[in-house]
Amino acid sequence: MVNNDQISNVLNRQFNNKKPNEVVVSDLTYVQVGGKWHYICLLIDLFNREIIGYSAGPNKTAELVQQAFHKITRPLNKITLFHTDRGNEFKNKIIDEILITFNI
Repeated sequence: MVNNDQISNVLNRQFNNKKPNEVVVSDLTYVQVGGKWHYICLLIDLFNREIIGYSAGPNKTAELVQQAFHKITRPLNKITLFHTDRGNEFKNKIIDEILITFNI
């Protein structure tokens, strides 16, 4: 798939990282809860595939991603690269502010 965004694909499918916090990846998926669809956002450290942040809710939004970042107990400024599919929940002002603030 071609990346038409102005953001380059720095990770380039190199998923084996040698240091903790070097690369954090994220995506959202959905599950049915009580007959209704809910979304789950996971933030995963590629070093050891550990889930370091997560959130769940009824809407697929930037706020859901933001909530996952708030659950990270590590210093966010230690993250070198944040990799996603650049869906709308990641490609917006709320997430850009997190990335800029912590120099990710």
